Amino acid sequence: MNHDWGAYVRRDIAAGPSGSGALDGLTFAVKDVFDIQGYTSSAGNPDWLQTHGPADRHAVSIQLLLSHGARLTGTTHTDELMYSLDGENEHYGTPVNPKAPERIPGGSSSGSAVAVSAGLVDFALGTDTGGSVRIPSSYCGIYGFRPTHGLVDMSGVIPLAPSFDTVGWMARDSKTLLDVGQVLLGGRPSVGAEFRHIYFAHDAWSIADAKCRDALTISIPFIHRVEECKWIHLSPSGLTDWMNAFRTLQGLEIWETHGAWVEQTKPRFGTSIGKRFSWASTLQKDASHDLVQLRKDIRHRMSELLGDDGLLVIPTAPGIAPLRGQSGEEVEIRRARTLQLCCIAGLAGLPQVTLPVAEINGSPIGLSVIAGLGQDVKLLEWIDKGEQR
Repeated sequence: MNHDWGAYVRRDIAAGPSGSGALDGLTFAVKDVFDIQGYTSSAGNPDWLQTHGPADRHAVSIQLLLSHGARLTGTTHTDELMYSLDGENEHYGTPVNPKAPERIPGGSSSGSAVAVSAGLVDFALGTDTGGSVRIPSSYCGIYGFRPTHGLVDMSGVIPLAPSFDTVGWMARDSKTLLDVGQVLLGGRPSVGAEFRHIYFAHDAWSIADAKCRDALTISIPFIHRVEECKWIHLSPSGLTDWMNAFRTLQGLEIWETHGAWVEQTKPRFGTSIGKRFSWASTLQKDASHDLVQLRKDIRHRMSELLGDDGLLVIPTAPGIAPLRGQSGEEVEIRRARTLQLCCIAGLAGLPQVTLPVAEINGSPIGLSVIAGLGQDVKLLEWIDKGEQR
């Protein structure tokens, strides 16, 4: 077993604190898509590495963490250009899931999740566009957070699909997750009323494997802390429609962001990543009007549902991490099911935290809590308060 579980691209890339604060004494690693002064990020692809130069300054998120006392101790592996949820990279290998070594770690923030899960750092940064912090956090048995879209500065981070991209973070405990959040969210205070309503979505829970549903249901720790718990249906037409809208809108943005580089460079992509970029290149923006409207409707629907005092509780993923080395139709079916769960917060731009509450035969599964727009700090505080009981 490699001493670093295959988590790192460069463990020697380091930066000491530039100030003191809530993160004094804590170490962190960052996904290999964040600018670090003097260093060139690979975005998980050797041709990207060869066609880009070193950064002239740290990403804003890294600067914030250093200014509050944290120490950077390495860069971590990612799926190619962040366009996967598996964590298997045909160029650089697959980080080893410390909680289930025979299973994938999840992606695309694979190395960050592994570094945290293995105890190599106190916390780590990733990016989350379609689930790339939430899914590896679930598979590796740690806490993970995707913030409200736009609340954490993305300056100095390689984009994928900008209207979905977020900087996310992971930790082994809820207190560290909260402390990092308060720094990255700019010291924003809690806003709005106390959480009073919890909603469980039939259509989301039905996507999960039966064993996953059973294990998570008996592990829900906080029903007694609210006034109302209610089962609902999120989507009148089904979450498949939401997932297809997300997938297509994301694909359009991905090609708009990286298409020129792909056509000019003709990079060597792994098989599945190459197929996704080829598919994205065929999408027509002028045919997406209905999907844009659906996204607006979903954002409105979720805002009306959650407001400032509601929470939606869903499985983070359909089940435990799949075995390593799988390929073909089974992988794509699993990806589609996973995106049906991840697209809810993605389309609505909402904050989502995943909690390591259960296991099946030793493999972790995560439970997710989604709050209303801008309720990030309050959500993290609410989770930490409950975990301390």
